[in-house]
Amino acid sequence: MDRGTYPVELTLAGLTFCDQAREAVDILNEQRAVLRAGRRMPGRSIQLVAGHTLSTSFLPRWLKQFQQRHEYLSPFNARVVAANIHEAVISLAEGQCDLMVCYEHASAPILLDKGKFISLSLGSERFLPVSGPTSLGKPEFALPGNPANPIPYIAYAAGTFLGKVSDAVLKQAAAPCHLARCYEADMALLLAQMVKQGYGAAWLPESSVAEDLASGKLVQAADDTWTTTLEIRAFRAVGNTNETLQEMWISLERDRKQTTSA
Repeated sequence: MDRGTYPVELTLAGLTFCDQAREAVDILNEQRAVLRAGRRMPGRSIQLVAGHTLSTSFLPRWLKQFQQRHEYLSPFNARVVAANIHEAVISLAEGQCDLMVCYEHASAPILLDKGKFISLSLGSERFLPVSGPTSLGKPEFALPGNPANPIPYIAYAAGTFLGKVSDAVLKQAAAPCHLARCYEADMALLLAQMVKQGYGAAWLPESSVAEDLASGKLVQAADDTWTTTLEIRAFRAVGNTNETLQEMWISLERDRKQTTSA
């Protein structure tokens, strides 16, 4: 810096360094783009990143139904990567994926620049407390419990998206819930396994335990006042030029308009 001028200006050496630094950054960005392109599936393809639960319980069925509904579109391949919400947002922001599919809830909104990213709803599902059943088919751990005998609580790790949502449900409940935190993890699928093993009760997306609820292996641990709704949303970058993504997005927008007007 040349501190002998006002305002302070870069010296000739500083200007030279900045020019070289910009060139270095441009080269790195070009190489990163080349590497990302090399990881893409051949032909018409979509790179998707989705939350761990959605990637196993929702996305495979949704992709199949989408392709069946839109047979007029040319077939395309899809690469799906499962990630937590923080990793998914970074992947979308850095251009590592075409589409991000995740849950959204008023208590934990997805904060993305609306000028650079757009989204639409793919549906919704319940987020409900579940428990293993007694021999009579009642919940072994029924909410809300009592102070003398708190319910063993299988919780999400602090800071996780579903952890924030379950905390919001408890805070907004009309009556206090008496829980004893006994186990925690960052993935709904792990919590579901612990519930099935009889460790306690947990809040889970309905799609992750739909078969177990239908078969009676798990039961709802409380009435619907302890339940909330998770919206399933797809996000994309406005500037993404992938033609397959653009065709898919137009079809999704048309689907939503038809659903809304029906």
